Amino acid sequence: MAAAGGTLPPPEEEEEEAAGGGASNFPSGFSPPPPFHREPMYNWQATKSSLKERFAFLFNNELLSDVRFVVGKGRQAQRIPAHKFVLAAGSAVFDAMFNGGMATTSAEIELPDVEPAAFLALLRFLYSDEVQIGPETVMTTLYTAKKYAVPALEAHCVEFLTKHLRADNAFMLLTQARLFDEPQLASLCLDTIDKSTMDAINAEGFTDIDIDTLCAVLERDTLSIRESRLFGAVVRWAEAECQRQQLPVSVENKQKVLGKAISLIRFPLMTIEEFAAGPAQSGILSDREVVNLFLHFTVNPKPRVEYIDRPRCCLRGKECIINRFQQVESRWGYSGTSDRIRFTVNRRISIVGFGLYGSIHGPTDYQVNIQIIEYEKNQTLGQNDTGFSCDGTPNTFRVMFKEPIEILPSICYTACATLKGPDSHYGTKGLKKVIHESSTASKTCFFFFSCPAYCNTTMEVL
Repeated sequence: MAAAGGTLPPPEEEEEEAAGGGASNFPSGFSPPPPFHREPMYNWQATKSSLKERFAFLFNNELLSDVRFVVGKGRQAQRIPAHKFVLAAGSAVFDAMFNGGMATTSAEIELPDVEPAAFLALLRFLYSDEVQIGPETVMTTLYTAKKYAVPALEAHCVEFLTKHLRADNAFMLLTQARLFDEPQLASLCLDTIDKSTMDAINAEGFTDIDIDTLCAVLERDTLSIRESRLFGAVVRWAEAECQRQQLPVSVENKQKVLGKAISLIRFPLMTIEEFAAGPAQSGILSDREVVNLFLHFTVNPKPRVEYIDRPRCCLRGKECIINRFQQVESRWGYSGTSDRIRFTVNRRISIVGFGLYGSIHGPTDYQVNIQIIEYEKNQTLGQNDTGFSCDGTPNTFRVMFKEPIEILPSICYTACATLKGPDSHYGTKGLKKVIHESSTASKTCFFFFSCPAYCNTTMEVL
């Protein structure tokens, strides 16, 4: 009998090949099934001590079989023997196939949309309750388990995926979970993306998601990432989508493939510097939208904009600056050592960056490494090797972490900055306690302590 894309050998020839160790029909990476038994074994039942052993012996066995499946397409297609009674007892779909009002009378059934390895995994489970899945077969086995209504095997597949869920595969698994209607797995994927958003969007699977999955993620209030970095990732996705649709990677086509996703970027959460350096120059926003957003950043009362200004959960509340210095002086030199200050807070907050003083000699560029370290454990919670430009004024200049860093109450942390550049302004008369009052939240109290062998007169906390 011919399968789509190729001709299968007659059953007898296939059995000879299997018995003689001929070429396998399995793709690389899969183990071939046990060979068919060509001759019935006399009194084989006596060698099996349990019902499970007897049925497991019949798995992928011609003995007593009354149906064959031609599974897969072309060269990958494979004949697999089975027993209608066993299949009908384990699957309502097979029961309807063999015993329903429209039951098939064919002795050979073609399944071109199923992978042989996945179908064998399904049959193995129905015959013996044994689960054999791996990274290469789990998604096709999940599809097959759902197709033939075997929820117990489906649950094993979801459990396997859950155990192997990481930030670098969360988007890939989220796409599959949505495709196969697995809400529990999808929820776990989204939780992982929330906690490790930066790692997740930097993984290869991010640019492979569909537009609906992208929008579902952008709608979330719980992403732990700066909005400017999220915008950069969305632009990257748009470029990949243009290539998938065989469109030139132009501004117009990026706007086209993004569609409603653009409206889900929370531009008002960016700083004016982030907006000016990224979205304002991308061409994805219209001139009118750019102007309106600049007005939103710079004037009061703020004009209404079309974009959501509700903070993501990780950055709930307005960004505030904590400055402990009461006076600014000139000429602080850098010798390669770090400026450090220890601090504690009275409530849970997120720190997104530091404000650093710049050069006393006019506009200058600095290289800087910033860190936050949990003092007792000497554990670095976040760092960034970056740079910043100053204009020569005694103001502070923003240097941001790659993602917000959670700070818990009553735990001692060290804020650390190592700068390379010319002499700078510096702060003096530093306060040991700074209280920030908010109309929407309780007071936030910062307590500052010196670090032995280190000074800090160059930074404030954002």
